[in-house]
Amino acid sequence: MTYVVREIFYTLQGEGRNAGRPAVFCRFSGCNLWTGREQDRDDAVCRFCDTEFVGVGPDGGRFADADALADAVLSRWPHVSGGRAAGGRPLVVCTGGEPLLQLDTEAVRALHARGFEVAVETNGTQPAPPGIDHLCVSPKAGAPLVLTRGTELKLVYPQREPAAQPERFEHLAFDDFILQPMDTRDPAETRRNVRAALAYCLAHPRWRLGLQTHKLLDIR
Repeated sequence: MTYVVREIFYTLQGEGRNAGRPAVFCRFSGCNLWTGREQDRDDAVCRFCDTEFVGVGPDGGRFADADALADAVLSRWPHVSGGRAAGGRPLVVCTGGEPLLQLDTEAVRALHARGFEVAVETNGTQPAPPGIDHLCVSPKAGAPLVLTRGTELKLVYPQREPAAQPERFEHLAFDDFILQPMDTRDPAETRRNVRAALAYCLAHPRWRLGLQTHKLLDIR
């Protein structure tokens, strides 16, 4: 299988349970809920995506097999010994777009073989291969939810549609339920979303407030 990747880079995880943890991000190209083209945003299932996942960027690539992909991820980790990531707790975050359109059992095994804990950030509409260590599912209104158990359920809030209200997900088998304020192009609207998410978490303590700390720190 050929893997098409927009970008691979080393940074700190900005969201969720692993916030602040050094990680290699592997952003796969493509998504099943939006083409990534601005002219299609208004008609997309997911209209609030804030990432670039179209095509291959300058630090991405097309990889002919799982070993080539895993070697590229390993090359971004700062400490390597004996062909494995070393030092600390090596983490790779597979994201997108929608990573589960491409990430498969062979890729997960190859990343494990190079010493990485494998985390995935997904919209939850695709089945997941076995072996994923940290599964973060972010449901989108209007999209069928296939993955109903995992490490984190991260809901971008508020989504206006009834199908994306937090109470509809509380029965699912996740360790953490995280409410992430929707970031918009309007700073005033974003502040309103933060206040709304904060109020919901205080009223419904099963939910944690999740901030995008990489944006606050102005890091990638």
